[in-house]
Formats: sequence, structure tokens, C-alpha cells
Amino acid sequence: MNDWSWDYVREIMPQLLDGLWITVQATLLGSLVAFALGLVWAIALRSPSRWVTWPVSAVVEFVRNTPLLVQLFFLFFVLPSWGLSFGALTTGVIGLGLHYSTYTAEVYRAGIDAVPKGQWEAATALSLPRGRTWVAVILPQAFRRVVPALGNYVIAMFKDTPMLSAITVGDMLFEANSIGATTFDYMEPITVVGILFIVISYPTSVLLRVLERRLVR
Repeated sequence: MNDWSWDYVREIMPQLLDGLWITVQATLLGSLVAFALGLVWAIALRSPSRWVTWPVSAVVEFVRNTPLLVQLFFLFFVLPSWGLSFGALTTGVIGLGLHYSTYTAEVYRAGIDAVPKGQWEAATALSLPRGRTWVAVILPQAFRRVVPALGNYVIAMFKDTPMLSAITVGDMLFEANSIGATTFDYMEPITVVGILFIVISYPTSVLLRVLERRLVR
């Protein structure tokens, strides 16, 4: 068993921090995709037309009930054979965003359902157009209720980014494996990656709990 070497840690830190930056990029961009697309799913599922709700519901359930890794492989290895090819990081962002959008859709749905019916009735009494009702009345109230839950999914997405290494995205785990394959010493790089995940995830979760208490008050 190799002894822990701080000199080795200092040597590999720049490469691991490069991987951390890729991980953060994938998380933030994937979150934007998930939040935007999840809102589209949530609103579409409230459509009075079954021609809208049925296909959207089928897509949401299919994506939610298939593994993220399989979806990443499909996007990266299968779509190019159909003429749709993206870079590894772009594919990872799309995969994360699409997968988590099906969960954020449920979060939005719960937030929208929690808006009192009187708000809808008041908007109708004021003859507000449907689009204006959504933008000015319903969504602002729903967003306030769902911010903590959306934040939890950002953390979950951050912890799922190591899956992107399977499609050659240079995230932290990819860099750690590359270092280990070169030096034949995996203890320090893998351990440091785990510590970096904790250092970022735990304070973020604490901040989300504080935010949730503030929003409740």
C-alpha cells in the first residue's frame, strides 16, 4: 500500500482543478437546460389538449425511467450515426439537462399547484390574457416555493457529473483516472476528487437550507 504523498497531491492539483472547472461548467449549464426545459414540460402537462399532454407525458416518463448513463451513451455514440454530432461537453450538458428536466418538471408542477386557486380566479376576473396570467401572477409565486427543491437537484446533478467521464468529458473523475493510469497511483487523485465534491456540495446544501427557511418566513 502506497503512503500518502503531499508532494504528489501538489503536483496533480492543477490538473484536478482543471477537471473541477469542467465539472462546474457542466453542472451550471446542465442546470439552466433542466430548469428551462422542466418548466416547458410542466406547463405543457397542464394543457387542456390531450394531443399535447400525452406525448409530453410519454417523453417525461421515458427519460425519467431510463438511466442517465444510457442516455449519455445514446447521445454520444448513437446520434452521430443519424447525423447529429456534438462535442463531449455539449453532449454531457444536454444529457444532464434533459434527464433532470423531468424531475424539475415535477417540482414546478408542485409549485404551480400550490398557488391558491383564488389567484387564477382573480386573474380571470381582471380579464388577464392566459400568457400574462402565467408570467405575472402564477410563476412568480410558484418559483418562490420551488427554489430550494431546484437547488437540491443542482447538487444532485453536480454529484452525477462523474458519469460524463464515460463519454470522455474531462471532468474531475476523468482527470483523476488519467493521472492514476499514468502514475499507477490512484489513492491521492481519487481521494482528492471525493474531498472536492464534499467541500462544494456540503456548504451548498447548508446555504439551501438557510434559503428555504428565509423563503418560508
